[in-house]
Amino acid sequence: MQRHFEMVQGPDGTAVWLGANFWSRTGGPLMWRNYDGAVVREELKVLADNGLNLTRSFFYWPDFQPAPDTVDEESCSHFEDFLDAHIEAGMTTIPTFIVGHMSGENWDPAWRAGRNLYTDVWFVNRQAWYIKTLTARYAAHQAVAGWLITNEMPIYGGEASRPEVAAWAELMVNAVRAGGGSQPVSVGDGAWGIETTGHDNGFTIRDLAPFVDFVGPHVYRMESDVVRQHLKAAFVCEMSAISGQPVVMEEFGLSSDFVSAENAGHYYRQLLHNTLLAGATGWIAWNNTDYDHIITQRPYSHHPFELHFGITDAEGAPKPALRELKAFGGTLAAIDLPRLKRSEVSAALVLTSYLAADYPFTEEAERELVVKTAEQAYVAAHEAHLPVAVVREAEDGPLPEGYGLYLLPSIKALTGPSWAQLPGLAAGGATVYASYCVGETGTQRGPWWIRTEELFGVERQLVYGLNNPIRDDVVEFTFTEDFGGIRAGGTLRFRAAGNEHSRAFLPVKETDGTVVARDQHGNPAVVVKRHGEGRAVLCTYPLEYMASVQGAVNPEESYRLYEALADVAGIRPPVEVPDPLVFVDSLIHEDGRRFIVLVSQHSEPVEVPLKAERALRTLDGAEAASVALAPYGVAVLQG
Repeated sequence: MQRHFEMVQGPDGTAVWLGANFWSRTGGPLMWRNYDGAVVREELKVLADNGLNLTRSFFYWPDFQPAPDTVDEESCSHFEDFLDAHIEAGMTTIPTFIVGHMSGENWDPAWRAGRNLYTDVWFVNRQAWYIKTLTARYAAHQAVAGWLITNEMPIYGGEASRPEVAAWAELMVNAVRAGGGSQPVSVGDGAWGIETTGHDNGFTIRDLAPFVDFVGPHVYRMESDVVRQHLKAAFVCEMSAISGQPVVMEEFGLSSDFVSAENAGHYYRQLLHNTLLAGATGWIAWNNTDYDHIITQRPYSHHPFELHFGITDAEGAPKPALRELKAFGGTLAAIDLPRLKRSEVSAALVLTSYLAADYPFTEEAERELVVKTAEQAYVAAHEAHLPVAVVREAEDGPLPEGYGLYLLPSIKALTGPSWAQLPGLAAGGATVYASYCVGETGTQRGPWWIRTEELFGVERQLVYGLNNPIRDDVVEFTFTEDFGGIRAGGTLRFRAAGNEHSRAFLPVKETDGTVVARDQHGNPAVVVKRHGEGRAVLCTYPLEYMASVQGAVNPEESYRLYEALADVAGIRPPVEVPDPLVFVDSLIHEDGRRFIVLVSQHSEPVEVPLKAERALRTLDGAEAASVALAPYGVAVLQG
């Protein structure tokens, strides 16, 4: 099945956005009061010389709309020069209107007086007037590549109901169109809503999709495991594709105060390539420069680490992040991104509709659990060299059809129609895998599963109101039969984790299912039941959940079970790599070329032998039976 890979369509055709969020070092958010066109041109030249073609820029709201019916002419004149400077540099920009929130502080126009940004009719009208007025001034300028309504509005305007947010967003986008803006537009909210976090802040990708042209994740999440951290933004991209629209990494980056220079480069390299493979088609780093010269200015005075998110230092010299962006831009040109598509896959990583539908009497913690467990399964699939499509259960069911392997990792709940659908998917030739998880709360603490015996060939041996705690620190599976590449007698070991609810397994007794692995106490751990041409596979332990709540855990041995599932389902990776810490995926050019991308999770250099059906070559044509990867390095091959 095909995975999402959509490009932004600008006025002049397909756009590949590779750039940086931009505040000049002369003032940060106050740059329009301290505008220096010469400095701006120096800053843009450094970005352009390093392969960037775009900035995201900001109308600092208190300066640009000092009164309800007024735009500031001096600020507008500076912005006109700013646009001209982009043309001189061979770049474009995406202006952002309502700013609002920035780098650890919120700023209101003096006349807001506490009004609600979404529901105060007069105030909404003033926002729309402001957006229409500025759009009309600049829409014809060749430097404008797109528009963003706001910057992280849930932080600035607060959360609201979905209908209120959708109505407000539609009015704001209509204001852009009324002002003559034909370029792509999006909201700028960060894609932090229920579909990607489990928390409903009112901003949902699906509700906003009718009004916007792309989805723009902002990713700055912290982690306890380096492999999960390197794949985190990629998984956010996968989740953000729910509307089928282009996904642009609208904000990402790091403060130099949080990381060594070497590790800053590693993070950028990993994020850029992993999000490309996850379907992103635009990247706008946070941000263009450091701000040491304005250390006494808010927000930098009270959030001093915000001084050093720049991809250049305060004097304009490139930092490791900019060097990685330049190298990535070279790769995008070499592989001809606008004419690529993601390779088709046979495996589906399923996200339950509980993550998007907000069903009544569902606790937020259970939606957040879906994100955690699916993300860890995404990591395990990468370690197993199993490219997956991240698919979503439809609201009230069913699941998308057509895959050879369905992964339901540490799943507590699907809808009834989806549970009823699974035996038919298996009978049609699919391998359906589900691992048990009771969830992290005590509410209706049991598996919300139906037809367990029909699907898996087991009887549940639960006692009402009780769970079955995992008392061992390490759980060991011993295989009693061959299962994929795991031979009879082989073992898998997993560190146990979870709270008083979730650290539990599912006791079962087999009926017409076959136990292929048992735990160290003799309990069934992996059970297989044939259904026509396919099979259902039950894991009675929450493997993905247990790994998701642990630090420094990857690679953990769930990937070996995933390798076995792929073997059983007849799925082969694009290239065989004997190392779980070297990820592999492929992109297909419209002319038939296939690009193989290898991404190392090793902190040291490694030499990786490769096995493929067709000969592999480097981009410059040299044969490649193996590849040398630098620490956390990336290689792109043709094959």
